[in-house]
Amino acid sequence: MNFRNDHSPRKPSGFTLVEIMIVVAIIALLVALALPNFQRARKRSVASRVLNDLRIVDYALDRWAIENNKSGSSSATFDDLRPYLKRGTPIYDSGADMLGGIFGPTFVVDEGAKLADSTWEALSDVAPLDFWSPYR
Repeated sequence: MNFRNDHSPRKPSGFTLVEIMIVVAIIALLVALALPNFQRARKRSVASRVLNDLRIVDYALDRWAIENNKSGSSSATFDDLRPYLKRGTPIYDSGADMLGGIFGPTFVVDEGAKLADSTWEALSDVAPLDFWSPYR
């Protein structure tokens, strides 16, 4: 005996186009909400790296002044500081930050390293002025 009724409607398997479109729309909404936060976090990490590079250059300036018995008003070029930086690093090789802002070209011992104006403009929206002190 066959109890199967071949004339009954079959239940389709799988998802409908509307269901798939709703899932894609939800994923797109989540990406649209998260993307600005990821970009801001990335920009903030670049600002932290630039700040750390400024500290390294400032430390190299201090070492140069101590080892060469220079006063607070003495000035140095980036080439004077190069021996106090680690070889093979981006600072040593280029004398610039991650965004291409040049360190120097000259440094006054009491003033230290300064942030390039172009770098400040690029990162000022994620890092306020007090973040950069005393390098601004």
